[in-house]
Amino acid sequence: MKLNVLFKKIQKDDKKEVLEFHVQGDELEHSDELVQLAGNIAVLEVENSEAGQLTAEFKSIQRDSKKTVLKFNVKGDSEDKVLKLYTFAGRSVVLFLEPSQMSIEEFEEATDHEGISYEVNKDGTVEVEGQLSADDLPTGEPDDVNFDDPDILN
Repeated sequence: MKLNVLFKKIQKDDKKEVLEFHVQGDELEHSDELVQLAGNIAVLEVENSEAGQLTAEFKSIQRDSKKTVLKFNVKGDSEDKVLKLYTFAGRSVVLFLEPSQMSIEEFEEATDHEGISYEVNKDGTVEVEGQLSADDLPTGEPDDVNFDDPDILN
């Protein structure tokens, strides 16, 4: 589908970026296809953007007498692609949209990151495998070398 839209906004959330597009007017080309695609995973692309194709959850479609609002959630490894879209926010753009072969479950799994393993001790401190302690850091200066700036010392 090719849609002429207003790229209304990009909003960063805890784990995702929310992209919102507005289709002006009461006539909506591809309306049946859009309704069927809502709630599923879609591949979207903004024309002339270096971001390329993004896989996103087509979160919702809302219609009123003046516009249709399309909302998408982009997660995970697409963050650098989304950054390339910021210059397009607030402008009229051409949006290419197609269904993805990916299911919602696959999309969620693909964007879940394990992160860093850690343990919280009873006293509230955290231990991370391989983490250095302050005692592991070198102290002092090597012999015959002074790293202090003489201008600061005066």
